Parts: sequence; structure tokens; C-alpha cells
Amino acid sequence: LAECFQQSTTGAVAAKRIEQNADSDCTDVLSEIRTPTLVLHRVNDPIHPLELSRDMAARIPDARLVTLPGTAHLAAFGDPDSVIEAVDAFLGDRKAAEEAEAMAAPPSAFRTVLFTDIVGHTEMMARLGDAKGREVLREHEEITRDVLRAHGGTEVKTMGDGFMASFTSVVKAVDCAIALQRAFAERSQSAPEPLQVRVGLNAGEPIEEDSPDGRTDLFGETVILASRIAGAAQAGEVLASVAVRELCAGKGFLFADAGAHAMRGFEDRVRVFAVKWQE
Repeated sequence: LAECFQQSTTGAVAAKRIEQNADSDCTDVLSEIRTPTLVLHRVNDPIHPLELSRDMAARIPDARLVTLPGTAHLAAFGDPDSVIEAVDAFLGDRKAAEEAEAMAAPPSAFRTVLFTDIVGHTEMMARLGDAKGREVLREHEEITRDVLRAHGGTEVKTMGDGFMASFTSVVKAVDCAIALQRAFAERSQSAPEPLQVRVGLNAGEPIEEDSPDGRTDLFGETVILASRIAGAAQAGEVLASVAVRELCAGKGFLFADAGAHAMRGFEDRVRVFAVKWQE
């Protein structure tokens, strides 16, 4: 491949192209992409930090970020098997999601938005190394997707170490959050590498944008607040907004006042409630 590159251009032309790419910034048009997108990032990429890929995936509607082991800047180099595995999983998950959506209830503007996040993800990857760390992340993804499917949740996107999902039923969303914590708690009892997640919930009418394949990405204050609430949660905790608590009145859930928190982007402090999930 290197020989092919050498024969197809000159050093001056290659340098010019690198210089042009360095000056290019497509950030403002990422939100206009309508094709389902898979973003791959080697965790030890020597050129671009993971934060750039996180930001890219967050800006592209219906995008998924998958971290891969290795140091190659170009994801297709170094370990093609991990790239093939990630692409196969991406395409397979989309087919399963389409089948689930075909059986779902008629769409409604109202959604309960759920965010999850692995606690200590960066430290875990540094401790375990690329290959073993990716194995743990893969197990996390399988557990999360199984629980989402079992509770009628729709995976909106994944950001490498966390998920964003939506529900047409607030009760199913809270049930799912509880089931997630119980599933990871059960796994941690016997697994050599425990996994703890935090979960945040909010309900409202987010802005919806349909991609060409019919899947929906969500934007707006409802989504942002759900993300901020998840960020305020501790390991093994489920935090919910006032809206979620009020909509669950009489449904048998136990909520504890977790206080009012200052959250980026919100002028007033936001009161949240911890959902009791331990049996």
C-alpha cells in the first residue's frame, strides 16, 4: 500500500493535500448528514484525541462511535478484524432496530430520554489495555442493548462508553433504567472487571429529525437535560427529572429527593430524584 501511494503522487503534492486537510473544518455541516454513520476511533491514536471523535459523533444525527484497540491513525490499518467486527455489528443492529420499529406503537412527539455512561471508562482502558478493555466494552454494549430491547427502548446513538435511548412510555423507561442497574450489578458479582454505570432520565417533547432510513435522532432541551442529569449521577445510580417523577406517580416506583444541582446550560438549579432499584 505504501508503494502504491508513492507511485501515485509526489512529495510536494502529498504535502499540499495534507496542508489543505489541516485547514479544513466541516464542523458546521456535520448536523446536515442524513446517512447512518459509524465513527471509528483507535483509543491510542497518536494524532487525534478521542474527544474529537466524540464531538463528531454527537454532532452527526444517528451516528454511532465505536472505539477500537490500537495506535493506527487510520482505523482500517493495523487490525482489520476489529474494523470488520464493528461494521458488521453496526449493520446488524440497524436491521434489528428496523424490525423492532416496524412493530412499535404509532409515533408520538412525547419521549422519555435515557442516557447511560460507564463510570471510570478512561481509567479502565488505561488499566486493562486496548484488547481487554474493548472486550469489556463489548460486553457492556451487549447487556445495554438486550435490556433496551426487552423494555421497548429505541437506541438513538452510542458514544463509545454510553448510550442515548428514547421511550414512548415513561414507565418503561424507568423500568429499563432499573433493569440496567440490576443487570450490571449482577454481572459485577462474578466478573473479573466490574462495570458500573450511571443513568439519567428526562421526559418531554424533543426535536425530532428523521434520517433517510426512517430512524429518528433527537435534539433540544429535553435531550440536553437528560444528558446533564446522567452526568450528575453517581456510580450505580439512576437520577430522574421532576417531569419523570411526576409522570410516574402511582406507578410503584420509589423516588428520593437528590437535591438541586447546577447544570451547564441551565440558569436555575435543577432538582433531581434518585430512583430506588435495589431489591
